Amino acid sequence: MINTRRLLVASTLLLFTCVNMNAQKTVKLWSANPPTSNEITEAEKYERDGGWVINVSSPELSIYQPDKEKSAGLAVVICPGGGYAGLAIEHEGVQFAQWLSGQGITAAILKYRMPNKHKEIPLDDAQQAIRYMREHAGELGIGVNKIGIAGFSAGGHLAATASTHYAIEGTSTRPDFSILFYPVITMEVATHGGSKLNLLGDKPSVTDVHTFSNEKQVNVNTPPAILLLSDDDKAVPPANSILYYDALKHNDVPATMYIFPEGGHGWGMRENFKYHTQMLDLLAMWLKDIQNKQ
Repeated sequence: MINTRRLLVASTLLLFTCVNMNAQKTVKLWSANPPTSNEITEAEKYERDGGWVINVSSPELSIYQPDKEKSAGLAVVICPGGGYAGLAIEHEGVQFAQWLSGQGITAAILKYRMPNKHKEIPLDDAQQAIRYMREHAGELGIGVNKIGIAGFSAGGHLAATASTHYAIEGTSTRPDFSILFYPVITMEVATHGGSKLNLLGDKPSVTDVHTFSNEKQVNVNTPPAILLLSDDDKAVPPANSILYYDALKHNDVPATMYIFPEGGHGWGMRENFKYHTQMLDLLAMWLKDIQNKQ
């Protein structure tokens, strides 16, 4: 009898492990070489107990799918932050993907390449990720017009860039909505210096500064957005989000912004953020509204 119980427990654990392994699918973002090299030659490396990855040169998309019976038909491409120098892949990637999946939303973590002062590289990867999700919408059980993008900090800059610089030929790379956590938006006075340096280089041109200041690129076709940030953020001033929000409203684009009284920068999915539960409740409510409007 004891052996039977042990066998049953072992079988259950094996089944549980297999189900969880199958819940995540990782695909190479580009079938051939990416259009541009970031010229990083050092090996990709995980640090901080696997929560931080640097030297990303081989972009991937890791997909988390909800149970079919709970699927909302929505998908979100996630861009973790890291100042365009690395990726906070755990609390701004994996944990958010798991939460979205629990909400019935397909989540795809974009491990995008570090620009290494090649400004076009992160956007190339973000656009390719949206193409992939759209072209595989049927097998993923999502709507082709229900694919959004989320980003944290510098990843928020990438998400806003994808929302304002998109290709319409072939498979559209325009996201249908965006979720921006304490995003870098502008490349002007209020910018995050490290993100600007790593993306645009030491002496960016006036044109590049203007082009990658996303508040200046908003138009009537920019997708709806929700912005989530803290009033006491010293790393990326709240002015970044306010500039983007104002630009959206000026163009009659639906926009929602929540500025929490405190929390600083980079809280992501960390439960020690004072407003963690309230933030997720507000985001879940917004996503339900998006689902009903798409």
